[in-house]
Amino acid sequence: MSQIQLWTLVFVVLTFGVYIYIAYASRVSSTAGFYVASGGIPAPANGAAIAADWMSAASFISLAGIVAFSSNGYAGSVYLMGWTGGYVLLALLLAPYLRKFGKYTIPDFVGDRYSESARLVAVVAAIVVSFVYVAGQMAGVGLVFQRFLGVGTVTGVIIGMVIVFFYAVLGGMKGITWTQVAQYSVLIVAYLIPAVAISVQLSGLPVPQIGFGQILAELDGLQRDLGFEAYTEAFTQTSMLNMVLITAALMFGTAGLPHVIVRFYTAKSVRAARYSALWALFFIALLYTSAPAIGAFSKFNFINQIAGTGTDATPDWFNSWRDVGLITVDDANGNGVIDYGPDTGELVVNNDIMVLAAPEIAGLPAPVIGLVAAGGLAAALSTASGLLLVISSSVANDLYYKRINPRATEARQLLVGRIAMAAAIFVAGYLGINPPGFVAQVVALAFGLACASFFPILVLGIFWKKTTAMGATAGLVAGLGTTMAYMVWTIDIYGDGDGIFGIPETGFGTVGMLINFVVTIVVSQFTPKPSVAMQELVEEVRYPGRSKLVAAHAEGHLEEAAAEEGIVDEPPSDRRD
Repeated sequence: MSQIQLWTLVFVVLTFGVYIYIAYASRVSSTAGFYVASGGIPAPANGAAIAADWMSAASFISLAGIVAFSSNGYAGSVYLMGWTGGYVLLALLLAPYLRKFGKYTIPDFVGDRYSESARLVAVVAAIVVSFVYVAGQMAGVGLVFQRFLGVGTVTGVIIGMVIVFFYAVLGGMKGITWTQVAQYSVLIVAYLIPAVAISVQLSGLPVPQIGFGQILAELDGLQRDLGFEAYTEAFTQTSMLNMVLITAALMFGTAGLPHVIVRFYTAKSVRAARYSALWALFFIALLYTSAPAIGAFSKFNFINQIAGTGTDATPDWFNSWRDVGLITVDDANGNGVIDYGPDTGELVVNNDIMVLAAPEIAGLPAPVIGLVAAGGLAAALSTASGLLLVISSSVANDLYYKRINPRATEARQLLVGRIAMAAAIFVAGYLGINPPGFVAQVVALAFGLACASFFPILVLGIFWKKTTAMGATAGLVAGLGTTMAYMVWTIDIYGDGDGIFGIPETGFGTVGMLINFVVTIVVSQFTPKPSVAMQELVEEVRYPGRSKLVAAHAEGHLEEAAAEEGIVDEPPSDRRD
């Protein structure tokens, strides 16, 4: 066993042990504890959990690689702008109001705000989005185990499944939340230590966000010498239209992610939900402002060490990644040298390796490399557990309890939820072993689906009180269905179509969102409006301090409270305008 494998094993065993202990200590026996941690998580801890839940394997493992290698710097900035901008949108537009509305899940909100038919469609959408997203996380887990512990991808994914099964099934949201606080601590330390060390190494500055600016001119020159476009040059790999569409899909998709939104129900109050968003944005910024630096540093070091190197003189770190199939070399011209350029095709680098490989490329010691591997696992497992809880709650609460067996006891609901989560873990494992793309690409598909499905009906449900049940259902089906069909048609592993106007599958979620908005608004003009009580509740949710109907709604007595307030419903025929 090499030193790197030894240190990786040490950190993995230590961190996994902490996660399991926290889950055992936080085990729950009520549905409120299982779904929303009984709404008792302090704002700073909730912010850290939200950050860990949201910063997935795509953020930790894949983001810097896709910025540096797949998208040549500038084009990769869509991921930085979309994901961080979307979180601001979520914190301002949705989170506090959904928390005040007071339901466990997005389908729960949709069912109460619109209708039971809309709830069923929302359940399907939540499950689809979550499964697509979780595929990227389990793929990331397999990637880390494959490289750093020398086990196959299948074995690595199975190990991750077992760990997630234990702490997610046992502790529910309460266990997941406190485990994610620990996971955030691990992943941010693992991300920042090599970022600072490499920044000092290359620029002499211990602040990577500043240090990487000093090497951009050199990196531009290196790329031009090799025949690439400059690293910082705009619109070399994607059009302005696609930059806008992809950024918007990621942004609005972030604001519609079910596993992130449910996090705000774990806060103690609406005020605490707002502060949770503030803390989460701070914790997220620590990583997201470092990601472009890691990408630039890694590419700079990579080019200097590999371009023009003899095929039999490559460094050990390069050989290790090549041995597991994540770097491929084809000496097409037979000159015994790696000719790295845009048209040579002699070198293919998997985008997902750059953060994990960055410490090795920079020559940092084995303990740092092992810590980075543990951080990658923490990022993947934290998000996977949140997604699996969404699937579980959608099946147990929104489908079984609300539709099939409304008289089910809490014990029966918990049992169904845990069975659903166990089944979801097996499906997630299969998708992790057979993902439809690299980690960030798979995750981007999930954001596009969330953008096209949930964002419009959530925004309209809060800010337009006359949005109707039939309108929301039609819009949800149209947006989700169109976007899924386009993705199946265009993504390489399934259809490999050219698309419409060159729009990639990662950007079509914006188009699906617009379709959803249009269909919802048009259909709502010609279908029965919500009850007056519901319209008054929607008004009250938006105003601080006005909470009588909100309190009654939480206890299931909205109509009675509305009648006491003199809010009398109109005949259905009068509610169409």
